[in-house]
Amino acid sequence: MDLYENYLKEIRGYSLLTQAQESELAEQIQHGNQMALDRLIKANLRLVVSVAKKFTMSYKFSVMDLIQEGNLGLMAAAQKFSASFNTKFSTYAYTWIFQYMLRFVHNKTSIIELPHRKEEILRTAKNGKVTFMQKYGFEPSVEELAEYLGVNEFELRDVLSYSYSFTSIDVECSDDNGETFGDLLPDMRYNPESNYLIDEEKKSVETMLGSLPEKERIVINERFNFDCNQHVPTLRELSSSLGVSAETVRQMELRALKRLRKSFVA
Repeated sequence: MDLYENYLKEIRGYSLLTQAQESELAEQIQHGNQMALDRLIKANLRLVVSVAKKFTMSYKFSVMDLIQEGNLGLMAAAQKFSASFNTKFSTYAYTWIFQYMLRFVHNKTSIIELPHRKEEILRTAKNGKVTFMQKYGFEPSVEELAEYLGVNEFELRDVLSYSYSFTSIDVECSDDNGETFGDLLPDMRYNPESNYLIDEEKKSVETMLGSLPEKERIVINERFNFDCNQHVPTLRELSSSLGVSAETVRQMELRALKRLRKSFVA
């Protein structure tokens, strides 16, 4: 039996709770009762599995990795839950679980590849920052976060320098004229110098091909696919269309290439 099956077997042993029981546990948790927190979390571990299975339909990640991240969200929700919310705990916790899993997916599908250790520290730092803010109510400095996580401050500063975020190029960057980030990006597709050189090369090739005898020009044009056709004809196919043998076509190609080399050197 694999790890996932063992885990499912274990959490099935935890009984579910009524809304009244959840409210009672929430009250005890607010007074620092660790056993109440543990019971509320264990009773909802199956909810995390349910959300993780939905994620695996869209993302190719280990279900146990997703469950681990979801459990962090579940624990955060359990610490924040209050009977005054007047809702079932599962409804409240779902958003926390989903957000933790989604953040994990985004971190793991980063466009910029980082060394494994730096990626792990960065992910730990991001998770720790969220937990710190939920616990203390303010954003930690790098020094405070390093002390909270028990990591080296200088290493943490180095890793955080790799952190980045994304935004849509359609987002408006000015309230005055509705200009978007995309409007500020230069169009790199248009390069006058490059386009000029490409045009000159094409003209040179056309001039050299024009100096060849007609059949040799046809052979070179077809064999090197200057017309960008989907199919490049074989020697046998060209021999049929030109009414000569395949060997003759091969000799035409060799003669034509020899003429072009001389023309190019000249």
